[in-house]
Amino acid sequence: MDEIAEQLNERLAVDLDDGFTELVRIHATAVRGFLFRVSGSAVDADDLAQDTFLRAYTALRGYSPARRRDLRPRAWLMTIAANVWRNHVRTSVRRPVSAATIEDSAEMWPDGSPGPEERASTADDRGRLVSALTELPEKPRVAVVLRHVVGMSYGEIAEVQGCPVGTVKAQVSRGLGNLRQLLEAKDPSSKEVLK
Repeated sequence: MDEIAEQLNERLAVDLDDGFTELVRIHATAVRGFLFRVSGSAVDADDLAQDTFLRAYTALRGYSPARRRDLRPRAWLMTIAANVWRNHVRTSVRRPVSAATIEDSAEMWPDGSPGPEERASTADDRGRLVSALTELPEKPRVAVVLRHVVGMSYGEIAEVQGCPVGTVKAQVSRGLGNLRQLLEAKDPSSKEVLK
């Protein structure tokens, strides 16, 4: 565990409210980013992130100080976020991703291109990628987003998914392969999007 995580855990153990504020400050962007990429909707991601942190706070209130000190906050929060998203999918009516959602999501990806022409091309690529992500099955989608968007290690993802590291590696590989197929089926010239 790194020094920042240890300090956070100590704050959670000593003063839950102060520690929780810091937990949200440190991890809110990653939690929301994960939920946005798996849901494909900025509005749903905001709602689901709030639900994630509400559930996290409720759980922490029941934990002893010793248990809060031993917590692995990022993996623990992503586990809660993944479960919140799964519950949301189970209870909501499946609906296709709208063009507005894809346009909103294209703006959420970092933009490193300098010119307007390149920006338009990059935004189109991002939109296609976000749209294709929403078509992946749950487990590979979660694994790909946790690995390539959130930046978690295979070990952390295995903890979130509750499966062996080898299974996570297979899910990520299968997910990336499926993404390539989806992108190529929609636009054969899109081979460069995932490189």
